[in-house]
Amino acid sequence: MPCLHKFRHYLDLENLNFLPTTLIIGTFNPSWPTDNYAQWFYGRTDNNNFWNVLPRIYNEESLINANVERWKSFCRRQLIAITDLISCIEDADFALDQHNNWLKDYSDKNIAEKFQRHSFIEIVQLLQNNPSIKNVYLTRGIGDTFWRRKWIPVRNYCNQKNIHCEELLTPSGFAFYQQGRHNKLYPENQLNLSDFIFAKWKDKWHDVQIVELIS
Repeated sequence: MPCLHKFRHYLDLENLNFLPTTLIIGTFNPSWPTDNYAQWFYGRTDNNNFWNVLPRIYNEESLINANVERWKSFCRRQLIAITDLISCIEDADFALDQHNNWLKDYSDKNIAEKFQRHSFIEIVQLLQNNPSIKNVYLTRGIGDTFWRRKWIPVRNYCNQKNIHCEELLTPSGFAFYQQGRHNKLYPENQLNLSDFIFAKWKDKWHDVQIVELIS
């Protein structure tokens, strides 16, 4: 039984009711194991700072404790679409405990190295279908060959079309390593994890036009 993306119906952006100007791209959110409690993208908020950091980029309060509808409302207001690189791991088998254990770590390394057959989202085609998108962000680095191969064509297309394109520090707990190095190098400027990620993202984010909340 292949492991489908938990939010696969959102990946192609066809269900959007607005024209996005920014596209945020992650890796994969598995539909199993069954303890994946995420209700939407970046939804495992006990170990992911995405919904803390992203609203603050737009001078809004953290949404880390908000519900799915507030996350979606924020994205509509700021014209942000979210997708992932992978839509399915074809050679994953729900009946195998080892496969469940690999996936329940939510590790990009396991996704890339423990499985061989992946179905990918064609990001370049997605951009061609949505020419309103002018800013593209990948929420991980591309040091690993697996991810670099999928990302470089996207970056090349963005460069050709004058689309702002950046790789961001992961918003997950794995950013702890970079945060630790920063705090060791700059003891006078200690940052907690979410503030560290925010500072890194802010350096790479495009200039935003703040949309005022209407009471």
